[in-house]
Amino acid sequence: MIARSINHHAPQRGFTLVEALIAVLVLSIGLLGVAGLQLSSLRGNSDAARRSQATFLAYDIADRMRANRDSALAGEYDIALATATPAAGGATLSQRDLNEWRTSIVATLPSGATPATGEISRLAGGEQFQITVRWFEGTQAGAPTAMQFVTRTDI
Repeated sequence: MIARSINHHAPQRGFTLVEALIAVLVLSIGLLGVAGLQLSSLRGNSDAARRSQATFLAYDIADRMRANRDSALAGEYDIALATATPAAGGATLSQRDLNEWRTSIVATLPSGATPATGEISRLAGGEQFQITVRWFEGTQAGAPTAMQFVTRTDI
């Protein structure tokens, strides 16, 4: 007698389609996660670029002050954050340096309702100066966040 194997398979209609839909769902969730990470990375790179620009601008004016040391020590480079609009022209080298520096700050760094600004102040009457560059970065909520780079330098 020959034994026959009997296969009793229930029909699996549509099960492969359900597997495919679940795979697409898992893939789409993964892709959304990757897109979120990419957006976060781009935002971080943009913030780092602005901080690098602010650092460059602060060191630029420090180098200008070292090149014009006598005027720097005489207080001609001391300015406050009060106004971001550079004065037109400039009769002295220090005035031209400050004009170019403040113009570069406004042109390079982002601004909110208040333009990006720079401040230079002498510390304790010596040969050390504090240079501050301040700018505003937008957020998702729309309210700008004040950012600043501060460095101290000897002239």
